[in-house]
Amino acid sequence: MHDNPTIALDAMGGDYGPEVVVPAALVSLDRNPNLNLILVGDGAILKASVANSNHFGNRLTIRHASELVEMHESPSKALRNKKDSSMRVAINQVKDGTADACVSAGNTGALMAISKFVLKTIPGIDRPAIIGVVPSLHGHTHVLDLGANVDCSAEHLLQFAIMGYELVKAVEKIPNPKVGLLNIGEEEIKGNEQVKQAVKLIADSHINFIGFVEGNDIYTGDVDIVVTDGFIGNVALKASEGLAKMISVALKQAFSESLLTKMAGVVALPVLRAFRKRFDPRQYNGASFVGLRGIVVKSHGNADRTAFAKAIEIAVLEIENAVPDKIGQRVSELIEERKSA
Repeated sequence: MHDNPTIALDAMGGDYGPEVVVPAALVSLDRNPNLNLILVGDGAILKASVANSNHFGNRLTIRHASELVEMHESPSKALRNKKDSSMRVAINQVKDGTADACVSAGNTGALMAISKFVLKTIPGIDRPAIIGVVPSLHGHTHVLDLGANVDCSAEHLLQFAIMGYELVKAVEKIPNPKVGLLNIGEEEIKGNEQVKQAVKLIADSHINFIGFVEGNDIYTGDVDIVVTDGFIGNVALKASEGLAKMISVALKQAFSESLLTKMAGVVALPVLRAFRKRFDPRQYNGASFVGLRGIVVKSHGNADRTAFAKAIEIAVLEIENAVPDKIGQRVSELIEERKSA
């Protein structure tokens, strides 16, 4: 348990860099008096950005980094050639213990490659996974993997299930969260060989596994965690983002077609605002890289200050609940059980 969590922020990453990261950092410091933040990036730019925020004292510090990982730069190039990038330096702060977590809105592939190289994976975990939250009728659902691993074995899916279970159990304070494995049907005869093998492994792992779930269950089912490979997970995520945008645009168009529909829109405004607030994507920003020996949270590249501040909140929760340690302990127990079986 950390009473005064410290988080390193990649201040240059994402579509907007310091324009979003710095205001989000200041808001987060205001909300959480125990929080410490390290802004990593161009020292001159960052010093100018926080010139009027001296009241935070040593809770807000700046660590200069001379390079920037571009949003479309190849992960291998970023790993090899950008050793003083804001992303790499921020992750290094976690490695050397200066920070408890890193948050970045930068290039996802580069962030994963650098995080895995610098922090390494938890013993017993083959690959880190990306876990994120999507809204549902029952509140929200955690989904992993969201794109880090395109091709997954049954063993990888088992590891994802364990990591998701331990994260949700710790952060959401759900004693025994429900885990489902995404498939094209709930029947045992359906699905590819990976999911057919994985369902047996997960069922024997002593977590609350409810079996196969379908795509609609992500949003309407009574499940806390949905496990899938990164290819399907990423497609499902992008499809839901596109659907949400389409609904938003279609509603605006429908209420602006005529004077009558505009009047109806005024009457419906309180309902529309409540709907928008409940499904505001900014409230679900921040996907965690689970399976690493440290905490890394990926913010959406085009996140605004509200969304980026949410990603910082997620990092704080994972620090306070020691998520990597709990994942490591559960995986270690599974390994010991297999040895004695």
